[in-house]
This record gives sequence, C-alpha cells and structure tokens, in this order.
Amino acid sequence: MPRIVAPLTESQIRAMMPRATRYSVADGNGLVLEVMPTGTKVWRFRYTLDGKRQPLATIGDYRRISLRVARERARKYADMVARGVSPAAAARRDRGAEKRIDLLRDAAELYMSTAMAGKSDEYRRTARRALDKDVLPAIGGKPIGAVSANDVAALCEHIKARGSPAMALHTRHVIRRLYAFLIAQQRVSDNPAAAVPAREIATPAARTRVLRAEEIGAVLRGIHASSLRRPLKIALHLLALTLVRKSWLIEAKWDEFDLDAARWTVPATRASRGTTHDIVLSRQAVALLRELREHGARAGRQPVFAFPTVRGALERPIAKSTLNQALSALNLSVDDFVLDDWRRTAAAHLLEQGHPDDAIARALGRAPPSPARAEHRRKRPVLDTGEGSVMQAWADFVDGQWLADIPGHPKAAVC
Repeated sequence: MPRIVAPLTESQIRAMMPRATRYSVADGNGLVLEVMPTGTKVWRFRYTLDGKRQPLATIGDYRRISLRVARERARKYADMVARGVSPAAAARRDRGAEKRIDLLRDAAELYMSTAMAGKSDEYRRTARRALDKDVLPAIGGKPIGAVSANDVAALCEHIKARGSPAMALHTRHVIRRLYAFLIAQQRVSDNPAAAVPAREIATPAARTRVLRAEEIGAVLRGIHASSLRRPLKIALHLLALTLVRKSWLIEAKWDEFDLDAARWTVPATRASRGTTHDIVLSRQAVALLRELREHGARAGRQPVFAFPTVRGALERPIAKSTLNQALSALNLSVDDFVLDDWRRTAAAHLLEQGHPDDAIARALGRAPPSPARAEHRRKRPVLDTGEGSVMQAWADFVDGQWLADIPGHPKAAVC
C-alpha cells in the first residue's frame, strides 16, 4: 500500500531552506519537490514502469511552475504510467512549452509563481481569484500578444454588468500588473490594461459606513469571544479605542508609550501629516497596553514592537494584513464593516453627543474643520470638552455597548 503523504502548501514551499546536499519533499501522486544546495527548487515526477523504478521526470523550476500546475502535470503523467506509457517525452515537451509562454493562462501561472511568490497570502489570494473567476475563462486561451485594450475593457464591462464595479477595477489592475511583469520579462511590448483608464471603469466610492451603537457591541463581543490569540484581540480592541490608523498601531514601539501619563507619541516619520502626533489614551486603552506588555514579559522577551510577529527570529511587527485577516476570521454578523470604519464611526457618535468638532479632529489626527463647516455643524449644544475628554468619553461609550450584554460585567468595566 503506498505511503500517504500530506500535500504541500505554498507557504511550506517558500519556507524550505537549502541544505549541504539536495533533498526532496513529496507532495503525493508521484510529485516531489527537490531543493538544491543553491536554493533552487525543482518539481520532479517519480514513477515505476514495468515493475522498475524509472529516472525522475523533470517538470520544471518552482519559480516558473506553480504548485497547482505541477500537480496537474503529475496527474497527467500518472495517467500515462497507468496506461503503460513513459511520461519522459511528454515532460520534455511540456518544459519546452513552459519556456515559450504563448498563452495568457500560462503567463498567469508564471506570474503567480514568480512575481507574486513573496507577496502576502491575502494579496495573492485576491489576484488568483480575479484570474480564475474572470480573466482566464474569458481570455486565458488567447496568445499574450493578442490580448487588446478592447478585450480588457469588454471584460471589465461584463463584471460591472453583474453589479461589481469595484471588482472590475481590481481585475483591470491585476491584468495591468501581469502585463507589466511580462514586459519586464521581454515577452510582450505593450500593456493592454494600461490603455484602459481606471476612471472609465469605476471611481472608488468614499466609504460612508458608520456602525450603530448595537453594532459596536456586536463587533467587540465577537472579537473577545473568538479563538484569536490574546495580543490580536487587544490590537483589534485598541483600534476601536484609540481610533488610529492600522499602520500606526501595527508599527508601534514600546518606547512611544508613556502609560503613566496616558500618552502615545507617534513619531513624525510615521504620522500621516509629517509631524509628531500625540494621542491621549483612555483608561481602557492603558489597561489593555499594560496587559499586552505583561504578556510579552511572561513570554520571556521584551520586544521592541508592541505587536511583534511570532514567526522568525528577527524583531519586526506583525504583517500589515494580519488584523484584516483576523477580522475576516471572526465571521461577524455586522455587514460591510472594515477596521478603518472605527474612525468615521467615532466621529459621527461623538459629534452627535455634542463634542466639539475641533476636539474630535485633533483626537483623530485630522486637519481642523474650516470655520464655515464648524459653524454649519454647530446646530446642537456643544460640550466644553478637550481632546482627552473626547477620547475617554468615546472609550466609555464603547464599553457601554459591549459589556452591558455580558453577564457578570458592570457596564463601565475595563476588559
């Protein structure tokens, strides 16, 4: 009975490091990946014919052939072996066809396995989805030099017709990046997607999403009831309390915080307006940051970053996509919510509660409102509050939405 092996994943393959001698890792169905001392990774097919083990058939370099294509080749060769036919000649022909890259579908596989290999999982997933769902079914069988701007425009119009203008625009961007890669490889000379202006496909609409009070509670309860690592729960909660941009929180270093003074100073090199930005921390935010620092101390390390990656020995923050991926994993019942909506949500609720427009703007690190805009909004009584009071009022309001429905918690408790 053949030995059952666990299939490889792209992340496992990228993590494979060279050794003093070459070694092989099996994927199953005869497919193996051979890792050379130079770091080169080569797909090969292992098979037995007429009761004798045959020399490995080379499928090709991992940088040019994706895991998915290698598996398709292995299945084809296994079928040939089952019929008593050696796949060696077919493998040589396939390698020759790979070098030519005549069709768009073959070029897309080369692009995904090379130019996209170092990108984040989420970035590669969205590109792959656009290719598989729309691009390749429509024009994947065309020679790469025959794809025209009209083909790209027609494809985008088809996607828009089903009510997905944002996806149409994303698909155009994927094709443009694919052809930029092919031009750099000197396989084509023109980029058909570049000739289709993005503004003619769709104009990204400004987000207007503001969470209702009960939705704020649902999001926070979903975060804390999840199986996420505690530091990620804290990160997601801090975004709601501090109202900072994701990049500010992800790249935050411990020396930026003065927890005794309840202050966080974002350096000018990272602040959006090019000047140092001081953030007043609420009691709830300080409590979460103290817990986070103790969590790092219990782990036996004093990290530079507040949210260090748990992978690798190098000191660096978590990836920019980590918090978005964590949010996606929660399967919240709150529709159409993204993490950047916290800032807009807080501004809307705080304004409704009567806090001054300029104090809200300072708390969010925004430019102060124009006098005309401020006067237009000042139709309700305005509280005499400063930036610190605004941040504490917001934290108390957030607590009131999610802790009130948790048995055993007083309404204004610190989590």
